[in-house]
Amino acid sequence: YFLLCANYFFYGETVTDYFFTLVQREEPLRILSKYHRFISFALYLTGFCMFVLSLVKKHYRLQFYMFGWTHVTLLIVVTQSHLIIHNLFEGMIWFIVPISCVICNDIMAYMFGFFFGRTPLIKLSPKKTWEGFIGGFFATVLFGLLLSYVMSGYRCFTCPVEFNSDTNSFTVDCEPSELFQLQEYNIPLVLQSVVGWKTLRMFPFQIHSIALSTFASLIGPFGGFFASGFKRAFKIKDFANTIPGHGGIMDRFDCQYLMATFVNVYIASFIRGPNPSKLMQQFLTLRPEQQLHIFNTLKAHLVDKGILGSLEDA
Repeated sequence: YFLLCANYFFYGETVTDYFFTLVQREEPLRILSKYHRFISFALYLTGFCMFVLSLVKKHYRLQFYMFGWTHVTLLIVVTQSHLIIHNLFEGMIWFIVPISCVICNDIMAYMFGFFFGRTPLIKLSPKKTWEGFIGGFFATVLFGLLLSYVMSGYRCFTCPVEFNSDTNSFTVDCEPSELFQLQEYNIPLVLQSVVGWKTLRMFPFQIHSIALSTFASLIGPFGGFFASGFKRAFKIKDFANTIPGHGGIMDRFDCQYLMATFVNVYIASFIRGPNPSKLMQQFLTLRPEQQLHIFNTLKAHLVDKGILGSLEDA
């Protein structure tokens, strides 16, 4: 029940945020959207009261134990998987590049550790070595740069998912943003003598990919260390045996959730700006007098800045 409540809350927020026009068209969806948080909280309170009423003598400890585990699991799994969906809506490149960097780091750290590993890295994972950790870092940064260069040239990877009200369908087609347009950068004088170039043409997204691959290499492995410590606490080798020799599905995802959370925070902090189309959609849902007030305020602001006057003269 709490799983359903959590999914209803998170994905209801996502639908309202990304498909505002579609939601406003349908009366039932409009009502659900308007009172979404109140409905979600009411559902949670219902579950909370049901839990209290279900308490049975001699089983209090077990029931509260399960209640706590339920909330921790929802926090770790549902919340972070919801952020993955948010990343997908920003464009497939924000999903594919980060998870590929995690996979690349896992493989290259193993390869460098296998051939050159001598110095143990952490007691939680005795097989992890400093040589593998450092080698995986440089290999992952290089891999991220190359993969980003290839994917930045395709709109199907770079364009966000949008709802087209004219065709009444979802589209993944847009004019590439500045992130995915080739720019010319000056190479520092120190490196010019080494590489022999003065300038370098690359996508701005490649610079961001360095941050993503660095996180995947330096911080991402701590998700694996966390999982190792958790398994040792319960004296198990793997979470499951779905993949022979490699554990279960969750053994492959120990770093991915942490990476997805970082990508979402990174986009919100350094990439995403005000979206004119979303602002326009919200503007059109206001009452006429509210729209007129915003129009007059915006007009006065543009006149003060000298922008509106210059446009009228032109």
